[in-house]
Amino acid sequence: MGLAIAALAAAGLACNIGQTGPEDATSLPAQEQVSPDTETEIEPVFEGGAVSSLQNVRQAVVQIEAQGTFVDPEFGLQVNSAGRGSGFIIDPSGIAVTNNHVVTGAALLKVWVGGESEPRNARVLGVSECSDLAVIDIEGDNHPYLDWYEGSIDVGLEIYSAGFPLGDPEFTLTKGIVSKASTSGETNWASLDSVLEHDATINPGNSGGPLVDSSGRIVGVNFASNPTFSQYFAIPRDVAAGIIDQLRRDQDVDSIGVNGKAVVSDDGSLSGVWVSSVASGSAADKAGVQPGDILTTMEGLSLAMDGTMADYCNILRTKGPDATLSIEVFRYEDEQYLQGQINGRPLETSFSFETELGSAIADEGGSTNGSYSSYVSVSDDFGTISVEIPSEWADVDGSPWVSDGKVIGAQIKAAVSVDDYLSY
Repeated sequence: MGLAIAALAAAGLACNIGQTGPEDATSLPAQEQVSPDTETEIEPVFEGGAVSSLQNVRQAVVQIEAQGTFVDPEFGLQVNSAGRGSGFIIDPSGIAVTNNHVVTGAALLKVWVGGESEPRNARVLGVSECSDLAVIDIEGDNHPYLDWYEGSIDVGLEIYSAGFPLGDPEFTLTKGIVSKASTSGETNWASLDSVLEHDATINPGNSGGPLVDSSGRIVGVNFASNPTFSQYFAIPRDVAAGIIDQLRRDQDVDSIGVNGKAVVSDDGSLSGVWVSSVASGSAADKAGVQPGDILTTMEGLSLAMDGTMADYCNILRTKGPDATLSIEVFRYEDEQYLQGQINGRPLETSFSFETELGSAIADEGGSTNGSYSSYVSVSDDFGTISVEIPSEWADVDGSPWVSDGKVIGAQIKAAVSVDDYLSY
């Protein structure tokens, strides 16, 4: 083709999330804390029994802090980062439920139980990436716990969201009703056929907390919100309970060890599952998947083209996470594509932009050893990035990377002909 490209990506690049389901994960930043719609006096702490009143729900609701290193599509590398979510105890031995996106890939977990001032340690027993559920085991025993609601979950049922929004140690309880008994649960971080919609306010940090009835029994697990339209979503009891029973037996469900989210560019040229973190020893880890990778294809199928995890999760549910699954990965750090297999052949480079640069320059009769007749300095449109490129690469595009109408990163493309190169 006789083409070359100087830079395809730069530090600080990020992908905006394309969404067709509930719009905002409860792990996303919020503008302000919403005051609880109902206030209750908390009765004295009791131990070792099932909570039987709304006033005592707090005793079985926990705040979880996950510490580790994550690569976020918007904020980049976050070393020794600490994020907080909620959860709830379902067994006096300390078995508790939360969301997968709260805990997977974390180096350690700290859990505050029932308003305690000091955290307890906990370990992950099992996770479900696609259902966004996780079960952890909190140290200690004789814990207060929540029982499941046994009645029919119908529109109009009075419910309460319990948890610790915005990373605040102050417990909150908000009141509402079930707005829809069943609605789509396809999001950019989970894939559920059906979830509950309700109007009991939740904010970032409520992820993994319980949705309970007026007697403190579990109706669902909060996991998503669309505050613009006062829409809040929970994984319903009938979906969650069976999965949780498997997870508490040290079994993962529909998972390969990835904490990720679907990403797609505005023009659709790049889509996939952005990997924020990888569980050590998991199938993804053994295949060589790293935080910051984008899983672009699995079993030959392009992923996340609709901005959701649906295709990714449908493959895992069809083939099973223990099957050998072919994958393609785009790795930003090295600007290369890799191919390999989950539960099979480790990832190997299949295409490198650095190698392609050398070939393109050679086609033009130029040098491939880094020695050129002259260089020029070019910058992106905002002056964020400045690089030296061979003067032969006269076609330069410094426009930012835009997704869903939002500027999400700086970039510079340079080539003899950028259009020809990108259409190659």
